[in-house]
Amino acid sequence: MAKVCWPYFDPEYENFSNRMNPPRVSVDNASCHDCTLIKIDSVNKPGILLEVVQILTDLDFVITKAYISSDGGWFMDVFHVTDQQGKKITDSKTIDLIEKALGPKSKSTEGVKNWPSKHVGVHSVGDYTAIELIGRDRPGLLSEISAVLANLHFNVFAAEVWTHNRRIACVLYVNDATNQVADDPKRLSLMEEQLNNILRGCDGEKVARTSFSMGSTHMDRRLHQMLFADRDYESYAVAREVDSPPSLRPRITIERCEEKGYSVVSVKCKDRAKLMFDIVCTLTDMQYVVFHATVSSDGPYALQEYFIRHMDGCTLDTQGEKERVIQCIEAAIRRRVSEGVSLELCAKDRVGLLSEVTRILRENGLSVCRAGVSTRGEQALNVFYVRDASGNPVDMKTMEALCKEIGKTMMVDVKRVPSNTKAPETRGWAKTSFFFGNLLERFLT
Repeated sequence: MAKVCWPYFDPEYENFSNRMNPPRVSVDNASCHDCTLIKIDSVNKPGILLEVVQILTDLDFVITKAYISSDGGWFMDVFHVTDQQGKKITDSKTIDLIEKALGPKSKSTEGVKNWPSKHVGVHSVGDYTAIELIGRDRPGLLSEISAVLANLHFNVFAAEVWTHNRRIACVLYVNDATNQVADDPKRLSLMEEQLNNILRGCDGEKVARTSFSMGSTHMDRRLHQMLFADRDYESYAVAREVDSPPSLRPRITIERCEEKGYSVVSVKCKDRAKLMFDIVCTLTDMQYVVFHATVSSDGPYALQEYFIRHMDGCTLDTQGEKERVIQCIEAAIRRRVSEGVSLELCAKDRVGLLSEVTRILRENGLSVCRAGVSTRGEQALNVFYVRDASGNPVDMKTMEALCKEIGKTMMVDVKRVPSNTKAPETRGWAKTSFFFGNLLERFLT
């Protein structure tokens, strides 16, 4: 039998077009009086739009407008952005970071390894093990999870928790009490067994699972992927009729652009931080390619339009396909929505801190609907969006009593989250999508 010889393929050929036509990034503060324009021209490639939006989101920029065009072999974007205070981006270090992250050096060692993004996986940052949890939500579940970790002497270095449609998804970064990576197989096996027992609960939940992440995926994207794989969007059409009035529900339509052969996804909903990221992330993970898009804000509302095709070149032709995309986008929008009361805490980091706080919340009849945990040096910064055990807004008298109890050992700040404002955010590698203001500064003084 003749031996088959395949032609040699230079591994560098894939990057040839990128070297010949490196990305061009322009940060323009002169064209608009109230925002900064970030213009990006580069060779088109799969997933590039999500990469760019993810970087801008991780820098805590507010995207007020965007114009996307990536039909053919070239990718051209213009983003109108401000900082969290609605001001232009004028800091020279931040501008330099934008150019390094999005420009020709974005794939170099300098541009990637030092990029302060959130990732899941032991290969990303520091000595920790990343744990993924998915299961049915119930009051006090986060308290039970953190109690298991505390009993096994694991410290929660960072975490993010989302709940949606009676499901919970969370990613936790843990290490041991000496800040070393937790890699003992016996301890990890015991942790996995106990966490799975908690997630299954009394009703024998079968789809609950615990896994130890070894990959490198953006944390927010990973949470979207976990809930999408868990099919949290399927029963949302029924749940939304109860959870929110018609005026607050996203309006999503899908039409066909006959002339160009696109499906046009139009979204109108209440504006908030990271909205564009959540929608683009969902379309990308559903294997749809965005060829053109326009994004704008109209008062408290966001208007977004995406011209898409499936990766195989097909449009959304059946009603079933359209309904599934609408459900998934609506679920992605709602997963990050948190209205009511937020509880922000700052304390010296230690093993069992998260367990202590969540136990107090549970004992006061509060249920956590979203949470973020981060660590800066020796300080732990935690924020919890809470409701009562029935899912209703929390009485402020309850919060006052809670603050007196928790405030004995840590700095506490309670904030109402208005229904018509954007969710604020924080900065740093372990960003948890929340903004702690000067809470840390007040704690340290």
